[in-house]
Amino acid sequence: MNVLGEKTITSYNIRKIILEQSKRANVGHIGSALSIVDIIAVLYENILSIAYPEDLERDRFVLSKGHAALALYAAFFLKGWLTQKELDSYCADGGCLGVHPEHFLKGVDFSTGSLGQGLSMGAGAALAASIKKSSYRTFVLMSDAECNEGSVWEAIMFAAQHKLSNLIVIIDYNRQQAFGYTKDVLNLDPLNKRWEAFGWDVRQVDGHDVSEIMRTIQGLSLQSGSPHVIIANTIFGKGVSYMENKIKWHYWPMSDQEYQLALQEIKAVK
Repeated sequence: MNVLGEKTITSYNIRKIILEQSKRANVGHIGSALSIVDIIAVLYENILSIAYPEDLERDRFVLSKGHAALALYAAFFLKGWLTQKELDSYCADGGCLGVHPEHFLKGVDFSTGSLGQGLSMGAGAALAASIKKSSYRTFVLMSDAECNEGSVWEAIMFAAQHKLSNLIVIIDYNRQQAFGYTKDVLNLDPLNKRWEAFGWDVRQVDGHDVSEIMRTIQGLSLQSGSPHVIIANTIFGKGVSYMENKIKWHYWPMSDQEYQLALQEIKAVK
């Protein structure tokens, strides 16, 4: 376990930081960040092999849905890669933490935010590792809405063609996006069959069950064969009842009353 005083990488600690920092900065993207909390907690506490961010043999991680960067910054802080002062610069003038992650920040391998681009970067990193015969793995966390983008399907075909078994994609399948529910914008169902048809190894998990997420990743065969995609069924705004599955909370900031209620509710999340 990674312990920095009492700062352990738990879902609760990440959720609390998301709420605190989004309230301090008075910005949105709260529901999108809460959706991936449990996935981020598993990756940074149990899965990613990163001795230090500059290690050439570290696992690579791409947060393709860059607007959920606050969840990533929370993990960086809990790992000791960010100071409290740096964390408090989120969305502040002259601060080092923007709404989307940028590669100059320690721990960020690729700048993201333009949706549909992260998988191409991840496929390139996985191919580089294969060519160099390096043991590092590449993880890409993307939104379901990104599967609306044609560039994603180009990268899907590319990764399957090159049998990038060291590439693991996790889809935050919360079924909504900025301006509507995914089924109404561009229906992706059945998502698992689409990825299977393009030659990927497909798994499905409860995206808020940390044990299931961890077991599934650890059970993947990464030495040869197809690339892997884990469809994580999640709830947008998970842990805060008035945010869950509500389009409004893609962009909306919290009032003082809403903030206090959110802090109370996340204590009860299992």
